[in-house]
Amino acid sequence: MTPDNYSGFDRYNSGHMSGTSLSNTMAQTMKKVYFKMTMGLLLTAFTALFCASSSAYANFIFSHSMLMWLFAIVEIGLVIGISAGINKLSNATASLLFYLFAFVNGLTLFTIFYLYSIPAIVKTFFITAGTFGAMSVYGYFTNKDLSKIGSLLFMALIGLVITSVVNMFMRSTLLSDWIIPIAGVLIFIGLTAWDTQQIKAMAQQAPGTAVGRLATLGALTLYLDFINLFLYLLRIFGNNRD
Repeated sequence: MTPDNYSGFDRYNSGHMSGTSLSNTMAQTMKKVYFKMTMGLLLTAFTALFCASSSAYANFIFSHSMLMWLFAIVEIGLVIGISAGINKLSNATASLLFYLFAFVNGLTLFTIFYLYSIPAIVKTFFITAGTFGAMSVYGYFTNKDLSKIGSLLFMALIGLVITSVVNMFMRSTLLSDWIIPIAGVLIFIGLTAWDTQQIKAMAQQAPGTAVGRLATLGALTLYLDFINLFLYLLRIFGNNRD
């Protein structure tokens, strides 16, 4: 989802820039967004693979389950830190925090290799990549204003989180196996398009000096969309080992 302070990101008076300069800045920013997002996903994937292949690490984590909660808290802190402090952070610091987040996420996502088969993970990854790519392209090129849809999706996401927490106590198989995953997929499909449009809009107004920071914020946003879409699709298409 798009961090709230997109609206508070440094604005630029487009009157001081030519149309060509604005276009070049936007193109440069979007290239960096996708590059950083891809690097973040690769870092997460290789970290998760390494952790899954290390029986010592897996046994340690499974024996100290509280570490997973610690990792989750660290991830939330990093997301908040990057989003809230993006205007104050240097490009290098913002990038470092993003890659640290991707690394920590890999330390937790290794568990999918114990829950699902490799073919199921690979299949779901390609489904996710294709779906994400199509919706991001749509969000980038569409002339339709997705703001209203985005606001509704954000509220739906909050409802999904609340439902997921409640279901931890209800333990409804219908909710956990079908309703929540399908809702999650639909929400993050829409958010991918909306977030891409939001990032493009910000890139059109950003000064050259803000390209690096905006690219990091955009990469974090789309990274979260991709990972969440992948995890929800995996719950639908994955072949559970059990």
